[in-house]
Amino acid sequence: MASTETNAKDAKDGKDAKDGRDGRDGNDLAGLEAGLDALETVQTSRTPLRKTLTEKVLPPVVAVALVLAAWQFLVSSGIADDPTKLPTPTDVWGELRESWLQGTLHEYIWTSVSRGLLGFLMALAIGTPLGLLVARVKFVRAAIGPILSGLQSLPSVAWVPPAVIWLGLNNQMMYTVILLGAVPSIANGLVSGVDQVPPLFLRAGRTLGATGLKGTWHILMPAALPGYLAGLKQGWAFSWRSLMAAEIIASSPDLGVGLGQLLENGRNNSSMSMVFFAILLILVVGIAIDLLIFSPLERRVLRSRGLLARS
Repeated sequence: MASTETNAKDAKDGKDAKDGRDGRDGNDLAGLEAGLDALETVQTSRTPLRKTLTEKVLPPVVAVALVLAAWQFLVSSGIADDPTKLPTPTDVWGELRESWLQGTLHEYIWTSVSRGLLGFLMALAIGTPLGLLVARVKFVRAAIGPILSGLQSLPSVAWVPPAVIWLGLNNQMMYTVILLGAVPSIANGLVSGVDQVPPLFLRAGRTLGATGLKGTWHILMPAALPGYLAGLKQGWAFSWRSLMAAEIIASSPDLGVGLGQLLENGRNNSSMSMVFFAILLILVVGIAIDLLIFSPLERRVLRSRGLLARS
């Protein structure tokens, strides 16, 4: 009788211990699921205006203010007191104000920006299929892959003289220089992105029937998007630099006055204020394009892959 009671008590203790372990395991699993849900939760609350101003607006404003202060100090202290070599910020502001009052400021900017964007779109249309071809066909990669890398390292200004001889002083020459400068960067960026795609993705796509163009559109391109986007940013940088080189070297009344031509006009007139004015406009336009187009795209792609914390 005592043995029976002892066995019953041991069985009850074992059941209680098992229930306790199951409870703890259940609590641990629930905690793990809650943590994963918290990681995957999309924060829809808007960033406070004060935080945005402090973290994103204030730093570049402070940097610009420090540069202007150092610039003015160099002029005021006599370290660089020759206005033919270093103008004052006030002189450059005078150039900006004059061009604004004359209505030529937007013409300078639009002439260059319209050429740059159109040339970049043409480079995009050529560089994307070329990059896919190089990335997916071994013979093509062996044949022209090194050539693309070499063209990417070639200074874009080197293409201006032959383009002028081939096509003359016209917009076609400008677009040719942009294409020769931007297409290799876009193609190489896409090749790099495709090389980083895990082979498992492609095998899974083929298993699900995504082959040929369908696999390229639904599997390969989305997976290679980060590298491709990096190539696009570099392609735009090369487009802009190529265009500025072409506008500086090849000047003609029929081409209009872009930012590069404005820079060359300042040199011809020995006007350092105009030279600095043109340099600042070229810099501002390049930064604006990156901030308005490429940076938002890059953040969106990285966030969709969990590679960037949401703020």
